[in-house]
Amino acid sequence: MSKGEFKLKTRFIATANVGEYRDTIPHVVTADDVVLEVGCEWGTTSALLAPQCRELVATDISAECIERARTGRSDIRFEVLDGFDLRAVLDLGRPFTKVYLDMSGISGYHSLLDAISLLMAYAVVLRPEAIVVKSNALKRFAWHCVPWGLRRDASGSPAPCPS
Repeated sequence: MSKGEFKLKTRFIATANVGEYRDTIPHVVTADDVVLEVGCEWGTTSALLAPQCRELVATDISAECIERARTGRSDIRFEVLDGFDLRAVLDLGRPFTKVYLDMSGISGYHSLLDAISLLMAYAVVLRPEAIVVKSNALKRFAWHCVPWGLRRDASGSPAPCPS
């Protein structure tokens, strides 16, 4: 990498289903985090995220879902938002440290490239520490990926392969 070249630092955590997605919360989210949830639907995962972080902005494209999610949850900021509209995400005006992404249409094999593109867009624009995504196809794909010439040390950081 040349001097001055942008280096992405965001970790991507792919989960296969809603159970795994929610199981990540105590392992990924800290009390100092500002979390963006994209695709909150009725706010079930939002209710699990909120007590773990400093601030949560939970979003969904459906105004009906957001209205239902707001019921009895005045401590959470719910917003109608299209997850593909990065300008609208920026307009939320928060320094998001973690992103939880559960959007219909990016879980299947045929939308794998769309999922990767969307994740990269979020990572480059928001620069969060981590993005947790619910996509079985992405998890299966990542499981089969091995970066050539790198191994991981005990902390999970890349380390040079021995000669």
